[in-house]
Amino acid sequence: MRILVVEDDVEAAAFLSRGLRDAGHTIDHAIDGSQGLNMADAGDYDAYIIDRMLPKMDGLSLLSVRRTNGDETPALFLSALGEVDDRVAGLKAGGDDYLIKPYAFQELLARVEALGRRRAPTNVTTAYQVGDLEIDVLTRTVRRNETKIELQPREFRLLEYLMRHAGQVVTRTMLLENVWEYHFDPQTNVIDVHISRLRAKIDKGFDKPLLKTIRGAGYIISEVD
Repeated sequence: MRILVVEDDVEAAAFLSRGLRDAGHTIDHAIDGSQGLNMADAGDYDAYIIDRMLPKMDGLSLLSVRRTNGDETPALFLSALGEVDDRVAGLKAGGDDYLIKPYAFQELLARVEALGRRRAPTNVTTAYQVGDLEIDVLTRTVRRNETKIELQPREFRLLEYLMRHAGQVVTRTMLLENVWEYHFDPQTNVIDVHISRLRAKIDKGFDKPLLKTIRGAGYIISEVD
């Protein structure tokens, strides 16, 4: 499943995201309600996990807007607010489930996967293509012009994130948060090193480069020069 986690507590988000990834899910993380709304607008998710108390836009408002716009993606609220009225408010805002903090991760995982089973898998995307470059997230394979390309796990995650956002400029901050799970810039060249290695594997020896650096902005996977 592709899951959007909207949580402003960076340590809690990192713990949750790591556990979900270990269980085989793909995770995007938003740090506040406004960013969460924008990512939900642009993305195609199988489930949302939303903290209720968020900066810029609270979780109830975020989901209410999505429901008003016709979004039926299953949503689980996480909150320290555990009174009956709080849980009712979450369900009335469009939540499908409500879990009180602190929680047991295995229970959260079971609830999220149960939500995923309720949704018909008609819009689940597991393969992406840009030009003659293809990635399959289920089989963990990458091919370009029918040539299989071997990637290390971090390189695969980096390429997967870029391919999911093909044609869009992806910033260093987005990569740090979603590929490395850093919520600060550690002031290293880790991104540059991995981009260089990835570019050597997917572009070197092929007719047209697809992975491009946009100076001062970030990186993009695109056929367009």
